[in-house]
Amino acid sequence: MPTKHPTVAAYLTRWLAEVVKPNREPTTYVAYEPLIRLYIIPGLGKKRLDKLTVRDVQTWLNSLTTLCTCCDQKKDHRRPESKRRCCSKGQCCKSYPSRSTIAGIRRVLRSALGHALREELITKNVAGLTMLPSASKTKKKRQHVTWTVDEARKFLEHLRESDDPLYAAYVLILVLGLRRGEVLGLAWDCVDLGGEQLWISRQLTRVGGQLLHRETTKTEDSTASLPLLGLCVTALRHRRRVQEDACKETGERWKDSDLVFTTKYGTPIEPRNFNRAFETHCRKAGVPRIRVHDTRHTCASLLAALDVHPRVAMRVLRHSQISMTIDIYTQIPSPETRKALDRLNASLDGT
Repeated sequence: MPTKHPTVAAYLTRWLAEVVKPNREPTTYVAYEPLIRLYIIPGLGKKRLDKLTVRDVQTWLNSLTTLCTCCDQKKDHRRPESKRRCCSKGQCCKSYPSRSTIAGIRRVLRSALGHALREELITKNVAGLTMLPSASKTKKKRQHVTWTVDEARKFLEHLRESDDPLYAAYVLILVLGLRRGEVLGLAWDCVDLGGEQLWISRQLTRVGGQLLHRETTKTEDSTASLPLLGLCVTALRHRRRVQEDACKETGERWKDSDLVFTTKYGTPIEPRNFNRAFETHCRKAGVPRIRVHDTRHTCASLLAALDVHPRVAMRVLRHSQISMTIDIYTQIPSPETRKALDRLNASLDGT
């Protein structure tokens, strides 16, 4: 430390570099760094760490509810002049942080000050004594569009008809509710087609310019197996055949990785490319454009359409109580949808 009493900015910079980066997951550093750089340091950075008060932090947290991040961070100014549309023209877009963003900012500051407390640089964690601004004063959480069962079925039918090589990946996302990183990081040694189960043990993510195939956090949910339903089993068997054909066709250029979902050369799939492909398929299938992550909200209804028992659905959805599953296990699909899903299963069985 250059001085006995560092500023908040100096301490947070050191904390990120010497504590978070070498000791926490890369994704943690990537999540913390922009919150510190864009919010905490501009708001509190000049204050002396040992002089920071509960009132300082509370006043600053309250101010975030009316802080337009577009104005403050000059987002509109950085756009090409022809595409500037709001804050750079004096037309504030009121892009205020959401309550969850403000909660994340306070959580990072509280964690940093907790470490400062252990280092005996401060006598109390003032961030832990503050309150979040009331929900009425913060931006409401954006409501994400989700698919109906029929739209999910339409999407899968489009993929099957176009013979997309990653069809099974979309099946796992929709039917098992897997996250993008979980699907792209899935390896064959975690898939038991005979026993009809799989394990989520690794994720594929791009962090700080690096593509990382890393182990998931070890929790009871991550170590428990997920049941592979009939549609998933047939889709994965089809995927294995597709991958074997690609390996033969590519020959020496094939890069063996044991990943279930790869490019035609066996290399890992870039997560952003997966997002782009998903958006393209949404448009071609004629279904609402949603985020890959939002497909998880369709999973429960799709399980009901596949006549999956609520107890099995509870395992798939990773719920701790059956009541949670029953509450959302309510959408009754049409007979036509049930038949269409059966046809998808049968079409893969015959390939």
